[in-house]
Formats: sequence, structure tokens, C-alpha cells
Amino acid sequence: METIKKSTLDFLKELKVNNNREWFLNNKSMYLDAKANYEAFVKEILINVVEFEPIMKGLEVSSCTYRINRDIRFTNDKSPYKSHLGAFIVRGGKQNGDRYPGYYFHIEPGNNSMIAGGAYIPPAPWLAAIREKIDEHGDKLLKIISRKDFIATFGELEGEKLKTAPKGYPKDHPYIDLLRMKSFLVTKMLSDKLVTSEECLDVVVNAARTMKPLNDFLIE
Repeated sequence: METIKKSTLDFLKELKVNNNREWFLNNKSMYLDAKANYEAFVKEILINVVEFEPIMKGLEVSSCTYRINRDIRFTNDKSPYKSHLGAFIVRGGKQNGDRYPGYYFHIEPGNNSMIAGGAYIPPAPWLAAIREKIDEHGDKLLKIISRKDFIATFGELEGEKLKTAPKGYPKDHPYIDLLRMKSFLVTKMLSDKLVTSEECLDVVVNAARTMKPLNDFLIE
């Protein structure tokens, strides 16, 4: 079974301190080792996720993982590289993240790693469809996020909210707190110790399995 190596976190830690092209090129072999290790782990996650998400079958790791290069065009932070590695397992690949919910796996030193998912700022048509479903079947969503395993894994559903009711819905709607949400997210943080342990894969896969009913609600 694949595990995340301590050397992978060590590389990311060093990169955060030395975030420049010269250092990166001088240590490219470290990056390639970290990248290969991370992608092998993501492949293991994908193999397991396909068992309860058969629609993901055939998805390539390369379609899920993000480049380490940052887009610095529209930011004052000109650091050329990310200090984390991320992958979004979603039907059709990461480019469909604004169409479907999925499973995001992120490793970052300093106990900042995570398994997360749901719908992040879904585009207006998708958000409208989610709200329509909440209007009609909000009890189903409440049941999902109130399950003991869900709360034990993620705590509560997260996401920025409107200050008032969305257009077309009364302020006293029985599911107004859910209707006001603009994102529907769950996150489980992972310690460095856990990330580099043999238990990490099981923890990540079990969290994804626990998340699946939420993702199903957001897209059905």
C-alpha cells in the first residue's frame, strides 16, 4: 500500500522557505520524487473511490492533480510555486469542478493537509438547482449532515452565506439556513503524523465514503 513519504512533506516545507525558480531547478529531483509519491497515493485513493463511485472509473490521476506552478497574473504574491500538492477527484476530471461535486485531497506541511469536498461557489444554474432541491427535500439534506459518522468526520456543513433569503424564497422558510448558503463544503484536517502513516489511505477513503451522500444530494 502506498504511503506519503516524510521526504515529500520535507520538500514542500523547504519549498515554502525557498519559493524561487533557482532553488526549485536546483532541487528538481526532490520535486519529481515528491510528485511521483503524491500521484501514486492519489492513484490508490482513486482505485478505492471507484468502488463506491463507479462513474469515476477510467479517470486518470493526471486529470485530477494540479500543477505546482502558481498563476501569478492576478495576485500581488509573485511566488512562482504552491507549497502544497492538491488533487480533485471528480467525474470527467478537475476541469469539471464547477459542474459536479467531488473529493479534494491536499497535502501541506504544518498539519494543513485535508480531505474535503462538496460544491465550492457553484455557478448560478447549479446553485439554483441545489436550492430548488433544498426547498423540496431539505429534510433529506438535514438527515445527511446530522448523521453521527458525518459529524464525527467533518463537524458541520461549511460555506459562505447570504445575509438574507435568496430571491424567490421567504425569510421564514423552514430550511432558510441551508438556502442562504453559497457553498456546500466539508473538510477533515489531517496532521503531518497521520499523512505519513499507513492509516492515512483508510482515513481519506472513509472520509470520502462518508461524504458521498452529500455529493449525491448536490448533483442528483
